[in-house]
Amino acid sequence: MPHFDYPCPDCRATTSLHDADCRFEGTPWVEVERAYVDVVSVLTGGPCDEETLRREAPGEWGPLQQAALRRLKRDERVSEANSGVLRLLTAEEFREEVSEPTREPMRTLHQYGSVPGCHDNAVFAMIAWYEMVGLSWPETRENVVNWLRDTGAWNRGGFEEATPAELVEKKRHVYDAGYGWKEKAVSAKRVIDRYRS
Repeated sequence: MPHFDYPCPDCRATTSLHDADCRFEGTPWVEVERAYVDVVSVLTGGPCDEETLRREAPGEWGPLQQAALRRLKRDERVSEANSGVLRLLTAEEFREEVSEPTREPMRTLHQYGSVPGCHDNAVFAMIAWYEMVGLSWPETRENVVNWLRDTGAWNRGGFEEATPAELVEKKRHVYDAGYGWKEKAVSAKRVIDRYRS
């Protein structure tokens, strides 16, 4: 089954198998990709407001383009200033932005680190999340190793591996397979919240 570079703006699928309740189920993938290109092609020319973006988009602006713009904002690839000006983040800015998750449940994992009883789920979620936001494997590995050390998770113990790097390397299959992060992150957050209370 082919995989696509742009996720469905509704369910985030990167194959023709959408979630059951996805509103873009059955939409040809070329149209999904075109919607992203319509948005990105204008924003690569420089910042603009949403009205200008709609007017200058090469294709006809519709629900798919609007959903692609919302997805790019949610995924923090496009920033919106208080004045309503939209701007495409550079690759470096994006890497910096996504290195620190700001939404739950990932924010709790990132801020407090893993605790005994959820190490597998927490490490899985961190790797899967960094893969989902588009970091390379070396960037993902570095971020997760630093996270294990900086949050004190590694010092809390409960790991079989000798080093954080060894642990992360053993989980590379999570990155390569492109697994989702949410279920594992929700489970890990529950354990972390109990540990902290």
